[in-house]
Amino acid sequence: MRNLKYAILGLVNREPMTGYDIKKAFEDRALTSFWHAEHSQIYPELKKLVEEGMLDFDTDIRGEKMEKKLYTITPAGRKEFLDWLKDDVAIERTHKDIFRLRTFYSESLTDEEFLKLLKSQCVQHMEKRDFLAEIKTRVFNDTPPKKGTRELGDYMVLDGAVLREESYVAWLERCIKIFE
Repeated sequence: MRNLKYAILGLVNREPMTGYDIKKAFEDRALTSFWHAEHSQIYPELKKLVEEGMLDFDTDIRGEKMEKKLYTITPAGRKEFLDWLKDDVAIERTHKDIFRLRTFYSESLTDEEFLKLLKSQCVQHMEKRDFLAEIKTRVFNDTPPKKGTRELGDYMVLDGAVLREESYVAWLERCIKIFE
């Protein structure tokens, strides 16, 4: 399944966007807490969505050569997005976590080597937790928005991401205690 397709359709369903706007959306606020896409993925997907009739665009010429495409969702794109959104699918298989895989095989390291990795991961997850919590506080003042607004979904995703990182930090701190 082309999940990026639906991430882009969802963004453009909210409001018309340029490719640059879409790239920035993957770097800002709630979306960055659970999904990412690179420039090299976004623009080919935009081209496919236009070819499939899911998106349309208007071209704005800036200067002599600068072309800016403003993408809008078509009725077919909106229907496809809403059908996907309503689909209640089974949860995915376990998320691949490279550090947990390393932990699984940690008997091959010395206690000092593994403790160093545990501490490094703990710091990284604390930083990520703090970064996400700061966004949540700055954008939402830790207050859930009203139902029916796009901000509520953003808030809930950020809240879940903060909890995910808090849980990961708690697990790492327990592992560190075992080795100290």
